[in-house]
Amino acid sequence: MVSRREAIARATGFFGAGALLADPRTSFAHAPIAPRDPLKITKLEPFLVKPRWLFLKVHTNAGIVGLGEPILEGRALTCKTAIEEIAPYLIGKDPRRVAHHWQAIYRHAFYRGGPILTSALSGIDQALWDIKGKALGVPVHELLGGPTRDRVRVYARGGTPEKITEGKKRGFTAFKTGVSIGRSGRFVQTQAAIEQVAEEFAALRKAAGKDCDIAIDFHGAIQPQTSKLLIKALEPYQPFFIEEPVQCQNADVLADIARGTHLPIATGERVFTKWGFREILEKRAASILQPDLSHAGGITECRLIAGMAEAYYVPIAPHCPLGPISLAAGLQLAAAIPNFLCQEQVSLGDGYLKQPFHVENGCVPIPSGPGLGIELDENAVADKINHDWRNPETYDREDGSVVDW
Repeated sequence: MVSRREAIARATGFFGAGALLADPRTSFAHAPIAPRDPLKITKLEPFLVKPRWLFLKVHTNAGIVGLGEPILEGRALTCKTAIEEIAPYLIGKDPRRVAHHWQAIYRHAFYRGGPILTSALSGIDQALWDIKGKALGVPVHELLGGPTRDRVRVYARGGTPEKITEGKKRGFTAFKTGVSIGRSGRFVQTQAAIEQVAEEFAALRKAAGKDCDIAIDFHGAIQPQTSKLLIKALEPYQPFFIEEPVQCQNADVLADIARGTHLPIATGERVFTKWGFREILEKRAASILQPDLSHAGGITECRLIAGMAEAYYVPIAPHCPLGPISLAAGLQLAAAIPNFLCQEQVSLGDGYLKQPFHVENGCVPIPSGPGLGIELDENAVADKINHDWRNPETYDREDGSVVDW
């Protein structure tokens, strides 16, 4: 018998239609397998999911399916193609050799790294850890040494006093906002623009109170000359941290800014692998690192980055403006490392997961299920397949020149 949903999926014939069909073998009820039992990868199945994400299923001959999120914002189709190019290496191999596969995928590419290939590798790495945990019947954080905490603090978006008030009612104790400067192409902003940003942040601080944390993200879109002025104006309100005050590729300027303020400087969402973060740490360019587990190299690499940061007394605040699979990977890492600060999130999994995460006193419980500890709600995800999200195109309102978004 073929269900109506399956008949529709077969009729449409689009790639990834199989992702819409509930597979009982992906359930947590799947029994763990013995370490020596044969386990082989049979298929990699990437599929686009609204609003702008790319999910990945790595199938095995034992029916265990690993989940990952190998996405780079605005480059979903490019990442999907990268996954398909990597697939011939993985198919037929044992997924439990996670670190070995990381090395092979990274080093067998003569032109290593970069945002696309490292994001593809990151999502694959998440899925392989998910398979390994499911095969052994334990959550990933147990494989990383066991939990160092009982719950994981998360923060929400809070760009207005109303959003912060609403977020506090939902249980959040930490928030992040942005910088609203209309003429972001200017190297040196006007006094009025600087004061406007400070006044807006002061209103957020009043709504949040002194017991809540509020970070502010410059998004790497502010010129160094203006960034210093903004940080000085914000100092009286004690932001949780200043994120990407300038483009992170310029570590020397970032270090100069970090030395000029007592506020914590954070960066990392556009830094890839341990080699990229090494320069940030060595130059003391930031006192908080924000590796993205869907960009920086997955769970394998971000665990090493956290270890490097610990040696410099630097905490980790994983970046995650993505979907619930990436969030689940971040929660597993946060559970296992000692130098965790706070986890970003924009989706707790409502409409995507069978059991979405929930916030209690600013934290979410550590996922206790095997692997990443999540299950996709196939019926809910079926209505969210495919998207055409693109990066914004932003121009200076005064002269039309290109500005960062």
